[in-house]
Order: sequence, then C-alpha cells, then structure tokens
Amino acid sequence: MYKEKKDIDWKNLGFSYMSTDKRYVSHYKDGAWDDGALVEDDTVCINECAGILQYCQECFEGLKAYTTKKGEVVTFRADLNAKRIHDSAKYLEMPAFDKDRFIEAVESVLRANYAWIPPYGSGATFYIRPYEFASGPVIGVKPSNEYQFRIFGMPVGPYFKGGIKPLNICISKFDRAAKHGTGHIKAGLNYAMSLHAYMDAKARGFDENMYLDSATRTYVEETGGANFIFVTKDNEVITPKSDTILPSVTRRSLLYVAEHYLGLKVYERAINVNELKDFAEAGLCGTAAVISPVGRIVTEEGKEILLPSGMEGMGKITKKLYDTLTGIQLGDIEAPEGWVRTVM
Repeated sequence: MYKEKKDIDWKNLGFSYMSTDKRYVSHYKDGAWDDGALVEDDTVCINECAGILQYCQECFEGLKAYTTKKGEVVTFRADLNAKRIHDSAKYLEMPAFDKDRFIEAVESVLRANYAWIPPYGSGATFYIRPYEFASGPVIGVKPSNEYQFRIFGMPVGPYFKGGIKPLNICISKFDRAAKHGTGHIKAGLNYAMSLHAYMDAKARGFDENMYLDSATRTYVEETGGANFIFVTKDNEVITPKSDTILPSVTRRSLLYVAEHYLGLKVYERAINVNELKDFAEAGLCGTAAVISPVGRIVTEEGKEILLPSGMEGMGKITKKLYDTLTGIQLGDIEAPEGWVRTVM
C-alpha cells in the first residue's frame, strides 16, 4: 500500500525545489553502470576535482507525472526524455544510461514518493529531474571515467504563480548557441551561458529573451529554456526549424495536437525575424509551463511588435492548444497511443 498523501496546500504550491522521501542513484565505474538504488539522502558527495566541477560534463531532463480523474498516476512521453538524455550524454562523451532503465528508474521514484504526488484538480503536478554528471576526478581536459545518474522529484504548482500572463520579451544581443555547437542537447552548460543574457533582459524590464541564429542573426531560434510557437492570422501553426535548438517534447506534442486534434495546418521551418510583425499569436513552450503566451516583442533597435492576441491573456489558438495538451496529460482527453503511461 502507498502512504497517505502529505498534508500540503496543493493549490498554493510554487515552482520551487522541495526534498521528498526518495531519489534514484546509479554509479558508473570500471566501464559499467551499477544496479542503482533508491536512497533517502538528498545530498551529493563528489571529489573536489570531479569532472562536473572542472569542465561542466553534465546533462539533464525535465518531465512531469500527473494524477488523472480516475486517480491513476501517469507519465507523459517519458520515452522521448529517455532518448534525449541518451543523445545528450553521447554527444558529451558520457556513458548513456539505458532507455528502458531510465523509464524504470523514473517510475521507481514515483512509487517511492507517492505521498508527494498532487491529487487531480489541484492544479499541481509532480516534476521529475533526471540528470547525469561526471563524478570522477579529472584535471586534464578529457572525459571522466566515473559518472552518476540520478533522479529526484517534487510537487510543483504552476510555473507562473497567479495565472498565465502574456510575456514581454526582447530580441537578445547575445547568442545562445553556435552552428555545429551544443544547442541541440539538454546540457547544463547551455543554460549557464544564458543566465547573463537573461539577467540583462530582466534588468531592462523584459521577461525573457528571443535568441536569433548566431551565424546570420536573421532567424528566430528559442529562449534560454523554451521553444517558440507562432500562429498566423490564418490560424496556421508555425515553429522554428534549426539544428541549434533543443528538440522540445512539448513543442513536438503541440504540433501533433494542432494538426490531429484541432485540424490546423502545421509548419516547421526557418522563421525570419522580419515575419514577427505578421503573426497573430506567439508562445514559449516547455515542460514547466506548457505554453507561455507572448504579447510584446522588442527588437534590438527598440522597435515594438505588439501581437494582436494582446497582453491580457492567451490567444484563441494558443489557449486551445494549451487546453487540449493539458487535457491529454491529465487523462481528460484520450491520448495518442503510447503518449501516456500508467505507473500506478
């Protein structure tokens, strides 16, 4: 039997770290991963010369578990997270964790922390953070010989406390990723590089950055932690296509929903920055918030682009996309085959 739910004010949770009962840990040493185990200790002990501390050899994932109306706990497209962290690790010359073991480990963390998983209708979800890092000592610039793969999770409220408000963003003067670089993998180093640009934007009164391609500074890429999705005045859904942006699970799912559930035309293509003024709606998409609407974009020259959807709420199509995808995740709308997996 699972433990009774924690006495938590689920409806007023923020999006912040909370230590729960158990987390999963597996060690890589002498060319192989050990069997892994659930542990209670929420601290990490590593050598002062560990590769993660010296050369930032690390990758991570983010996914959520949901409680459905039936009371079941489910995951959403965790197989795609398993593949993405596998691909990220390989690119960083790290030993990739087996995809099936990834799913098993995620589900073991959920079962061990059942009491912390928010109930249906609370507006809260259970956020899961798998990550891998170099734990062995490395002083020369080279891959480590030892690694840790870990997963922790915690209940979280909405990413934007107080409701979803359209964002005010700016086109960044900084570059997020270079062609042939690491922009397509979910590595901590990419996020570390975006922090200065993010704080610069915040200091100037903006919520986020819009990064352009570093080669020509002509095409829209993404923000520091989310992909873009746009809606034309003819209700076509368009998202940037580039080999230097992260392949978002949420974006991929939204495009499918747009085409197969809402019957909209969907395009993944290069988007010239000059096209921004012609769009009716825009949003940032990712695991944490699903879709965050954008109401205003300011260019490097200070020119304002005010989207017709406005600064009050989500646009009509963006709202339909949000409601449909979250409905699938919560079990209120039938999911495509293989998208939702029942854990307990």
